[in-house]
Amino acid sequence: FGLTATPLLDSTNRVIELANLMGNAYVVGLSNHWRNLEKESGRDIFLSNFLEPKQSREVRRNIYSKCQDYLDHSCCKNKNEEDMEGIELVKHREVVNMSLEEGELYKSSQSGINPSAQSFAIKVEDFDATAGHDVSKFLRQNAKLACRGKKLVEICKKILSEKGSENTKIIVFTDGRIGAGDYARDCLMAEDGLGCTWLDKEDSVQAKNKKLAWYQYGDVTEEDKRRPRVLVLHFEHAAGLNLQAECNNLILFTPLYIGDGGTTGDPVNDASTELQAIGRVFRPGQPKSKVNVYRIEVKGPNGQECLDGQLIRRNTDEGTIQMAVNADD
Repeated sequence: FGLTATPLLDSTNRVIELANLMGNAYVVGLSNHWRNLEKESGRDIFLSNFLEPKQSREVRRNIYSKCQDYLDHSCCKNKNEEDMEGIELVKHREVVNMSLEEGELYKSSQSGINPSAQSFAIKVEDFDATAGHDVSKFLRQNAKLACRGKKLVEICKKILSEKGSENTKIIVFTDGRIGAGDYARDCLMAEDGLGCTWLDKEDSVQAKNKKLAWYQYGDVTEEDKRRPRVLVLHFEHAAGLNLQAECNNLILFTPLYIGDGGTTGDPVNDASTELQAIGRVFRPGQPKSKVNVYRIEVKGPNGQECLDGQLIRRNTDEGTIQMAVNADD
């Protein structure tokens, strides 16, 4: 049984648990998910260790049947076209060229690839982990190009310089697995008068939710108004957050790729995650008439298409997006 939500409900017991929760208000935050609460309460221990082993085949058959009835009659895809009428999604592609020095670093980071084959046109599919290639070094270097950090700062300052947007709040999504979040944070913190907020791995649940609240609600006190206008998140935070009330500008620091090269990548999953990130601000309840999504694309020193261009084209392909959102169902 699958329910299109976060997380995917992949068993009858999860469906039953969610049905039980629907009886009361169940308010949770980013790191305080109902699945975690379920584990802490011990209910999952009961389901896994006591209830399931004692069920007869007839009981299991009836449970499956009733769960399917529940899904058929009570659950449907999340369709909110009417709620989004009058809200325009404006996509921006911010292009920047590497310096010659950055270009050399970019090519030399293609670990395991024969030097004669290292180029700006190389693709993640050209990396073969079984042959000793290491695509992670390439991804990390691509994320940490100085020109990318400068472009991020430039975009943020441009947004904040627009009339009426001096106090607006900006969301930046990064790939934390390759250190992109740390690099984006460092670039923003190094810029006088800009700065940023980020979720530290050492933060408690309460600390994380407090930081997120700064970008979910309007500024009330002078202390609120003095806080940084930019929130840096990882793509792993791309589901479950509601940031639309205060934010209508979102920046994708790098296009998302999860895999080890070759055929290990999953374009549908990556596109889906990016759409989830955009959905933090482009969702019902957005008070602005326009939501801006900025993608940073780094090109070679002479404007050659590089990894960014390849992945942006891959992750924004219409067919891939249709599969990511189940548009044909």
